[in-house]
Amino acid sequence: MRLLLVEDDLELSRTLKMDLESAGYAVDTALEGEHGEFLGMTESYDAVILDLGLPKMPGLEILKRWRAAHNSIPVIVLTARDAWHEKVDGFKAGADDYLGKPFHVQELLARLQALLKRANQHNQIALNSEGVALNEEQQTVIVNDAQAINLTAIEFRLLRYFMLHQGQILSKAHLGEHIYEYASDPDSNVIEVYINRLRRIVGNDKIHTRRGQGYVFGQKP
Repeated sequence: MRLLLVEDDLELSRTLKMDLESAGYAVDTALEGEHGEFLGMTESYDAVILDLGLPKMPGLEILKRWRAAHNSIPVIVLTARDAWHEKVDGFKAGADDYLGKPFHVQELLARLQALLKRANQHNQIALNSEGVALNEEQQTVIVNDAQAINLTAIEFRLLRYFMLHQGQILSKAHLGEHIYEYASDPDSNVIEVYINRLRRIVGNDKIHTRRGQGYVFGQKP
């Protein structure tokens, strides 16, 4: 899953990026509002973590512009300001969740996981199906109740994205957009290598190829 973090506090941005990457996310960052607004309009993200007090363009204005452009990307708003009317303004502008500073990163991760599952119309069972159980905290997978298998960062991101989009045809390009960061330029053959590695882990019958279209998890062609 690929995230956009828009936060002008450089130290907080670096720390959160590392924490989110450790939790298995690909993370792009923006330190000011105009850049964040541009990335959110032009790149493919699964969710955004958005600070309100940004230079060049405030977070609420960014959010309003995205929603006016029918960009429905899930957004968690971060702010040091905790007045109730500012929370109301955030929700009215289109925020999906709200987290006041300071906060514990584990709470952010829990809110993010819940938001992503709601956005994909799935609950926890979405990561335990087809005989495959994915542990998001430990980044391991259990297949048919066997021993847990450790996943690499890319394997984990890829399998989680497949499981949250069961039955959908996902092209190599689409998968690359959601498991790699902005600066990365993955070759489509690299994606295929990771898919073949996942097949060896979860079983060839779990990930199906749709010729000329892409791949499907959990649904026979």
